[in-house]
Amino acid sequence: MVLIRSNPFRFNRMPCRPGRVEPCPERAADAAAAPRTRARCAPRCSKTLFSPPIRVVLLGGGSLSSVPAPLPATHRRAQSTSSCDVTVSGSMKVKVISRSTEEFTRERSQDLQRTFRNYDPALRPQEKAVEYTRALNAAKLDKIFARPFIGAMDGHVDGISCMAKNPNHLKGIFSASMDGDVRLWDLASRRTVCQFPGHQGAVRGLTASTDGDILVSCGTDCTDFVHLSHWQFMHGSMLSGTFQSFGERVFIISCHVIILLNLILSVKDYRAVDHQWNSNLFATAGAQVDIWDHNRSEPVSSFEWGKDTVISVRFNPGEPNLLTTSASDRSITLYDLRMSSPARKLIMKTKTNAIAWNPMEPMNFTAANEDSNCYSYDARKLDEAKCVHQDHVSAVMDIDYSPTGREFVTGSYDRTVRIFPYNGGRSREIYHTKRMQRVFCVKYSCDGTYIISGSDDTNLRLWKAKASEQLGVILPRERKKQEYLDAVKERYKHLPEVKRIVRHRHLPKPIYKAATMRRTMIETERKKEKRRKAHSAPGSITTQPFRKRRIIKEVE
Repeated sequence: MVLIRSNPFRFNRMPCRPGRVEPCPERAADAAAAPRTRARCAPRCSKTLFSPPIRVVLLGGGSLSSVPAPLPATHRRAQSTSSCDVTVSGSMKVKVISRSTEEFTRERSQDLQRTFRNYDPALRPQEKAVEYTRALNAAKLDKIFARPFIGAMDGHVDGISCMAKNPNHLKGIFSASMDGDVRLWDLASRRTVCQFPGHQGAVRGLTASTDGDILVSCGTDCTDFVHLSHWQFMHGSMLSGTFQSFGERVFIISCHVIILLNLILSVKDYRAVDHQWNSNLFATAGAQVDIWDHNRSEPVSSFEWGKDTVISVRFNPGEPNLLTTSASDRSITLYDLRMSSPARKLIMKTKTNAIAWNPMEPMNFTAANEDSNCYSYDARKLDEAKCVHQDHVSAVMDIDYSPTGREFVTGSYDRTVRIFPYNGGRSREIYHTKRMQRVFCVKYSCDGTYIISGSDDTNLRLWKAKASEQLGVILPRERKKQEYLDAVKERYKHLPEVKRIVRHRHLPKPIYKAATMRRTMIETERKKEKRRKAHSAPGSITTQPFRKRRIIKEVE
């Protein structure tokens, strides 16, 4: 198909002379024989008439006989074409639009027909309205397809107390219960791979080394002695003929070999344990903070600041020699292994149950507090919280960051699991079930796709990090469409209708009532403080910022 366009402003401008018509040379005889007519123009016309057919000659040879005048503008469409110059008798040059059949021919019958679109905003006056409708529909579809709960993993006979991830195995996770049972789970099949014997009482802490070969657990047995056990987990084929020398400390369970490398008995009450990121050291928390080595049965070093029990400990992922702890005296303490004494201490109004470092911003950490809020701090400036995350209605028991560092998950005593953005004050998602009881531990999977929660009802539950995300293989076109819909929702999320749908979450009735009562109490306290300040002498009452309100003092 060949389309020829001539310049209407150059070649179609014919003078409006009364009684004169200029035909083309081929029809000169016919024009001479035809009667003379008078051409009339409307007032204020543009003096542009359609010329008779013209003869054009292509540069590459050949000619096109009588070509009609140019098409009206309504018949012109923007297409992906190439153009070539055409000369016409009388020094006229036009552009000829030629289309290649290769661009429009499908290679296979299953391929889609190629389409070309003109993205000129002038051609789409309703573009914003269309995008708004798409954002609204996408927000509704997210609610329809939101199925976050994948399945439950049962096997423990007592409440889940702690969990640990294996950095070298994507689908493996360790869990421990209050009856001393330690298990390794396969998330893909949601079954127990093996059990780790040794503990006779509640397991308080669980952690794995960076290479994934060493598992460290600590707990208090029924005789008030503590078993601090190092486990080396390998497949039977890797240790064939090499584990006889370990004697009674070797356990063979379901084609796996578990070697108890070390067993430490102590009268101290250990509440937490964490492994260093790049060495054989690990830390335990109890009456004091002890630093241990895999190959020694005595602590390498010990730290103590006060007489209260330390309930959680976490190593910094960016600076291996830095760790932070929380204690029952409502304090958060920073330790440096290169120093002989603790570095800094922050005292809050309520106790901190767990701490998690941001893996992408190692200078920041978030504390799960007893007052149902989470507080994000900068380790270099502890006198003020960077952000206060509030939505829970009861104590926050555990916290864990996503590998991306953009969000974290919390488990609470109010029997819910919430997901917070790292810099947002409100949760973006809440997970709950009828059977799930108080949540004591939560973990992100190593790829950030799933969330594992352990609760008081002896079950581990597997959730999707994004409630409406499609599992399995996604085609490229599906991925592009989902990215487009996410971008549209992000663009129009401030509008009332989209905002209402995106923010709405169904809450259980007890949690809804508790949240309503909590909001009423906060609003009443705010009004009371405002009235007290209005009826007092100017400057006698100062309003403390919300980020500093829960901090008592900082000690160095």
